[in-house]
Amino acid sequence: QVQLAESGGGLVQAGGSLRLSCAVSTRTFSKYGLAWFRQVPGEEREFAASITWSGDISYYGSFVQGRFTISRDNAKNTVDLQMSSLKPEDTAVYYCAAKEYHSGSDYRAYDYWGPGTQVTVSS
Repeated sequence: QVQLAESGGGLVQAGGSLRLSCAVSTRTFSKYGLAWFRQVPGEEREFAASITWSGDISYYGSFVQGRFTISRDNAKNTVDLQMSSLKPEDTAVYYCAAKEYHSGSDYRAYDYWGPGTQVTVSS
């Protein structure tokens, strides 16, 4: 069983930065594509970023527009999301997700999820 746990959420002013981290407990971390999604109440989960199991390719949601960077550390079993130039509309619960050999943008494809971390951006 793969377990994920996010950290790093909090309250930040518009224009500020925040770094989210997700610790993934598995012995086969290098087989997993990893992604970050976000969700606000009443809306569908939205794709933010993903990175391939090899770490050589990353993808971003259309709303990101160069503000976020996803990275993974195979030695530490972590995936991070560096967020900058944050806007109030970035306020959401952010989730990390994992699936073997997959790094797509459809949240329904992912097998494992963390409980989420709240990010609140004040204006």
